[in-house]
Amino acid sequence: MRCPYCGNDDTQVKDSRPTEDSGAIRRRRICNACGGRFTTFERVQLRDLTVVKKSGRKVPFDREKLARSVYTALRKRSVDPERVERMISGIVRQLESLGDVEVTSEQIGEFVMEGLKSLDDVAFVRFASVYRNFASADDFRSFLSQLASTDEVMRIEDE
Repeated sequence: MRCPYCGNDDTQVKDSRPTEDSGAIRRRRICNACGGRFTTFERVQLRDLTVVKKSGRKVPFDREKLARSVYTALRKRSVDPERVERMISGIVRQLESLGDVEVTSEQIGEFVMEGLKSLDDVAFVRFASVYRNFASADDFRSFLSQLASTDEVMRIEDE
């Protein structure tokens, strides 16, 4: 594993343990050249996924890109990182279990919105504003009123 600080390929694993959901192995590493310490995660990858963009362009699925967009939506929100990682791993598992090597960016966006809705309302609205390309305050109002009416219907059904 390459050191993120100096780029040296000679690093050593100091500690390994499974994550809380046992979906990955967390490894603490140290660089033999500069002494830098860092953490890596090892996960099972069932198949190589390809993302079909709205333009029709195809790109390899990148879990880190998915994580960056989720963490951007969650910026300055107090959500347990372990819950976020579980949500991201769940999205990846859902995508892999679709049975197709090609997934659309729309499918990914819907899975993320579904996950964020149960994780944090503010992050959910932030992500939706980018994903659905809100252009004005009216778009926010419309989205929030739809969200409020959906929540009201769900509350009535639960009673």
